[in-house]
Amino acid sequence: MSRIKSSREVYEKLFGELPKAENEIDHELMEILRRFIFGDIFHSSDKIDFKMRELITITALATMQTLPQLSAHINGALQAGATPIEIREAMYQLSAFIGFPKTLNAVGIMNDVFKTRGIKLPLENMGTVNEKTRFKAGHDIQYPIYGDEIKDKYKDVPEIPKYLTEFGFGDFYTRKGLDIKTRELLVLVILTTIRSDSQIKAHVLGNLKVGNTKEVLIATMLQCLPYIGFPNTMNTINIIKSIDK
Repeated sequence: MSRIKSSREVYEKLFGELPKAENEIDHELMEILRRFIFGDIFHSSDKIDFKMRELITITALATMQTLPQLSAHINGALQAGATPIEIREAMYQLSAFIGFPKTLNAVGIMNDVFKTRGIKLPLENMGTVNEKTRFKAGHDIQYPIYGDEIKDKYKDVPEIPKYLTEFGFGDFYTRKGLDIKTRELLVLVILTTIRSDSQIKAHVLGNLKVGNTKEVLIATMLQCLPYIGFPNTMNTINIIKSIDK
């Protein structure tokens, strides 16, 4: 199948009818975009399916705060089989990496899409911890993957490792709706998008520990390429390739 035909099939599967050329002011650019994203990138690997591709995409778009495109791709994620809960969890866990204001922007767009599609809100609660259990539950997930590296590095600022365990892992990684492998993969997308190099290496290793292969990580980076560009994508791929595992 030609990339033109395959790009149109994927686009229509995710977003519905293809726009007419006469209705697009920048039709040439949009055709380049569609053929590259949906004709090339979406067929670049069989290691991730369309649902995961759209979860990856909405994570990158939300991180960059490209909100009009986020709205379109949340619709696309639903069309690809992602559940509202999975989408919400992907948005919620942005909080530790890009802060609450940007996360709330993304959540607002998400809820607008859900309302338009008749999805009843609020969605079911997915939390599993309380004030007494969040630290231990977070530590039980964090330690097997990352050990005490942050605790040892920030002995002089003890709030950082405490908050990371309680908030980053206790409040979010313990939630139902996404498994740990998916959470780690999407975190790598966030870190790649903001180019946080030291954390990228740590989370590549974390991904490998929880069972995501190098092939899956590279396929994920290729999915990010049309949205975050070549430099950031190649940077993380180089880090993945440098790790001898």
